[in-house]
Amino acid sequence: MTESQKDNLVLFPKTLDYYQIQLTRMLETERFGDAKALLAFLLQCGGEAERHHAEWEALLGWLEAAFPDAKEERPGGPDAEDDGLEDAEESFRRRLNERSEQDADYVPRLLQALEAAEDPEQQLLVLGQLSHLEHRDIEPGLRRFLEADEHYPAVQFKALQVLRKQGASGQVALWREGERLAVEAEATPLSFDEFPPAVQTVLERVRQAAEVSDPTLSYFAEEMWKECVQAAYGTPVYRRMTDDDDRSCDLWAAALHQFLIEKLHGRASDEEVREQYGITGELRFPYEQALRWLRQFAGESGPAT
Repeated sequence: MTESQKDNLVLFPKTLDYYQIQLTRMLETERFGDAKALLAFLLQCGGEAERHHAEWEALLGWLEAAFPDAKEERPGGPDAEDDGLEDAEESFRRRLNERSEQDADYVPRLLQALEAAEDPEQQLLVLGQLSHLEHRDIEPGLRRFLEADEHYPAVQFKALQVLRKQGASGQVALWREGERLAVEAEATPLSFDEFPPAVQTVLERVRQAAEVSDPTLSYFAEEMWKECVQAAYGTPVYRRMTDDDDRSCDLWAAALHQFLIEKLHGRASDEEVREQYGITGELRFPYEQALRWLRQFAGESGPAT
C-alpha cells in the first residue's frame, strides 16, 4: 500500500474508539488471530490513528512472536460467533492444561513472564492464560506480583479475578497512586453482573437518558463504565460508585453522560445534562468530582482503551 492510499484511510474519533474496544475484547478472549488482523488494518490508517501506530506495531510484533499460528476466525452470524468463541475458549483451556501437566515449569514460566513484562497488554495476555489454569503456584505468585509494585488498573483487576478463580480468600494487597490498598479476594466480581446494584443502576439511567437523543452513546457508556468500575475497584472512589443511594447514582450517571458527550461530540457545556439528571444544590460538587475522576481516568488509560 502506498503512502497516498494509507492517508485515505482516516478514522473518526468514534470509529477509532470502537476499534480500540474491539481489540481489547479480542485480546481478553484469546482471539489472537483476529487481533493481529485488526492491528494490521489499523496500521494502514492515518489521521488520529497515527498517534497509536508505535503502540500497535509493538503489540502486533509481540503477538506474531508469541502466537505465530493464530489465524483470523471465519465471520459468521451472532450465534455462530458466540458458539465459536465458547468452543475456542474450551479448546484453549484444554490445551493449556495439557501443556501444564506435561511441563512442570510451564506455570512458573508464565508467572516469570508476567513479572518481566512491562506492557499492560502483554501482562493481560499472560493473565488470560493463567485464568484457564489451576496450579498451586498461581495464588502466591499473583499475590507477590500485586504487592511488589503498582500496575495498570485493568491488570490489577484481572489478577484479582484470576485469584478468585483459584479459590483464593482473604485480603490481597495492591498499590494505587502510591497508596497501599487491600481487597478481599473472594469478593472480586467475575462479571459485570456481579457488581453491586448501584453500579448497574448508573448504567441503566444513562441508557434511558440516551435512548432517544443519542442511542450510540449507550454503547460507549457500557464499555466505558465497565472499565471505570474495574479501574476504581478497591479504592475510595469505588466505594462512592457503589453507594446505593439515588442521588449518588444520579451524579455518577450524569458525570458519565457528560464525559461521553465531551469525548464523542466535543460539547463542553454540561447545563443540559445537569438539568436532565437533576444535578443541583449539594449534588453539584460531588458531580464535578466524579466528572474530574472520569477525565483523569481517560487521560491515564493505557493501550486499547
